[in-house]
Order: sequence, then C-alpha cells, then structure tokens
Amino acid sequence: MQNRQITIAELPKGTLTEGHFAAADAPMPEPGDGEVLLRTILMSIDAANRSWMQGATYRDAVNAGDAMPTYAICEVVDSNSPRLSKGDIVAAESVWATYVARPAHKCQKLPDIRPLSHLMSVYGIAGKTAFHGLVGVGRPIAGETVLVSAAAGSVGSIVGQIAKALGCRAVGIAGGAEKCNWVVEELGFDACVDYRDPGMGKALRAACPDGVDVYFDNVGGAVLESALFSMNTRGRVVCCGAISQYDTTAPSGPRNLPGLVVVKRLRMEGFIVMDFADQDATALRALQTWVGAGQIKVQEDIVDGLDAAPGALIGLLGGDNRGKRMVRVGSDPA
Repeated sequence: MQNRQITIAELPKGTLTEGHFAAADAPMPEPGDGEVLLRTILMSIDAANRSWMQGATYRDAVNAGDAMPTYAICEVVDSNSPRLSKGDIVAAESVWATYVARPAHKCQKLPDIRPLSHLMSVYGIAGKTAFHGLVGVGRPIAGETVLVSAAAGSVGSIVGQIAKALGCRAVGIAGGAEKCNWVVEELGFDACVDYRDPGMGKALRAACPDGVDVYFDNVGGAVLESALFSMNTRGRVVCCGAISQYDTTAPSGPRNLPGLVVVKRLRMEGFIVMDFADQDATALRALQTWVGAGQIKVQEDIVDGLDAAPGALIGLLGGDNRGKRMVRVGSDPA
C-alpha cells in the first residue's frame, strides 16, 4: 500500500488555482489505540473547502502546509478498536489522501447502500443539507413558492425536488440557459432564472408572480440582494452558503439589509447540517421514499483520481458541475 496526499502549498490571496496545491507521496499512517486505518473511496468537493482557506469558520482555518480537509467515505482496512471492523464502510472527517488514520469514535458506520456514491449525494451531506435546510429551517407549506439559488448544484438541485414533493412551486436560479433548461426539463422545477441575465430582477418577478415564500440561498451577494426584493411578507430565507463570495478579494453583501428584512418581516436563519444530526434518520427515510417514487432524480458529478481534486474544486467554484461533485479515490469494495 502506498499513500498519496494533497496539501495547501500556499494560501490564495485571490482566485484559487492549481498552483496553490501540492501533491506528493506521504508516509503510510499507522493507527494507534482506538484508531482505524481508512482507505479513501470518495471525497466530497464543496464550496466550503475554499472558505476554510480564508480563516476560521465553524471549523479551524486551513493553513499553508496542511493537508486539505474533506468529508470522505472510506473502507476500514485495519482496526485497533472494537467499534469498527476491517471491511466496514464509514464516513469520516478526513483529508485529501489515499489513506488516513482516524479515531474510531469519530467515524460513522454507514448502511450498505449501493452505489456508495449515493451516501455522498442524495443520502449523504448534500441530501441531508437540502432536507434539513428546507424542511427544518424554511418550513415550506404546500402551495408556497420556494426559490433556490445554485439550483443545478449538489444541494440546490435536491432542494427544488423536495419542494415539488411537498407540493410547492419550485423556482431555481442557475448560470446560463443550458443549466436553466436542464433544471426545468430534467429535475422538474417550474421555472429557472439565469443569474447572468442583466434583467434578472425582472425575470425573477415573472417566474414568481405570487412572490417568494421561502428562499434557499447558496450564493449570497447580488443574487441574495435580488431575491430579497421578491420575498413575500413573513417569508423565510435559509442561509446555507455564499459561494459567490469565497473566491474573491472583494466580497460584497446585499445592500438591502436590514431594510427589507424589517419592512417585510422576514426571517433569515443560517444553519450547518450537523446541527440536525439527531434528525438524520428522518431525513434518510424521507429521501429514500422520494427517490423510490421517482420524485427525486439523483444527479452526481464524479471526478476520477486524487490528483484531480484541486481542479475539481476550482471547477466547482466556477459552476461547471451538475449535482453533487465528488472525487473517486478508490473503488467500491465488492
């Protein structure tokens, strides 16, 4: 067995490039007492990866020389803990590497659901984020209009489909006519607005003639500003991410805060998916029901090879993915 790892060669001061990363062979980790040796199968690629390079958030900042943190699905190849056995499939906070050693109590044993990629997408962090954010924070009611940005992305694509399953009108915001058409024709959204359209505000009002009751925000900035104008009184804004602000030296916020929040009596609430861990079983049951009924179509964007991870993240920040982006490092076990 040989280990390979990708570290942060230099913290970016502007746009992220592949030159900010370094890939090299690394020593094989040795698990200590209570630890397990994990073989990485799939790594999650998220916009949050970029935000961690800007300083401490809900987790410690990533510094130059650090291996890039990630959420990963792994196979236990050696165990020094009674909690886990060789061959178990687990989810773990990991790094961009072929092998890692982790405390067994910090690894979550996963159910035998195939393909394993579904445990990263619709039944994993993407699906749970969509469910908990929309249902737990947004609290939509059948007949309401749900608007979601980054609608072709990992979370947004699922949010809109959940909204439809709950009897709501689902409107997306995405980049370019091709993505907007895909969101409507393939995922079943009622409408989708191109945020690159100079007349986006007018297009948004046309797509949401009865206003917006729940806005699920993944991008922040100017898109959030436009969405707030379309909100109905006592609408709910679910703050999940701000991808438009992560890869720039000049982040900008919406200029209509707190004015519209006060005038329209809006509720804006941020969340992290781990906040709802005690409700994950409920989320999984609902997501499996909707997938089984064909109400959620699973869309995955899998990039092959550990060394492709930097490019996969850069592409994600540029919006070139459809559905949940992940990197396959190793094969699914038989």
